[in-house]
Amino acid sequence: MQLVVGRIGRPHGVRGEVTVEVLTDDPELRFAVGASVTTDPADRGPLVIEGRRWHKGILLMSFAEVFGRDAAEELRGTMLVIDSADVAPSEDPDEFHDHELIGLAVETASGEPVGEVSDVLHHGQDLLVVRRRGQDEALIPFVKALVPEVDLEGGRLVVDPPEGLL
Repeated sequence: MQLVVGRIGRPHGVRGEVTVEVLTDDPELRFAVGASVTTDPADRGPLVIEGRRWHKGILLMSFAEVFGRDAAEELRGTMLVIDSADVAPSEDPDEFHDHELIGLAVETASGEPVGEVSDVLHHGQDLLVVRRRGQDEALIPFVKALVPEVDLEGGRLVVDPPEGLL
């Protein structure tokens, strides 16, 4: 599975530098100088990071393959992606990456099937979007009280919803 870690924005200056919207919690690791980054669309890359610096809270990057403002402008809107297999699992047993949760089967504490996690939303509180057969999607707050068990190896998570949530 491909994970988006950044989006190239407008050019900065005339030498080919671009702004990057950071979509990862570890930009120093993901955007290390010398690293090769896959792109979406794929025909715009891969790109080798030649330089990286912060300017007024904005990440500016230069790539070995990009010379000048016009070439940088052609990259605008390009997504920088990594393979989910390259992401190390968290050392915290109660912390999960979104791609680990998407696709898990959801069941109640009594074993009744509910559906499948189709997305994870981050709107002040993490919410699991659960696709249910023949019903509307359910939004379940991703908190220990409502999701007491996450079994990645078993491909499931258990929910203990209050009455009316589902």
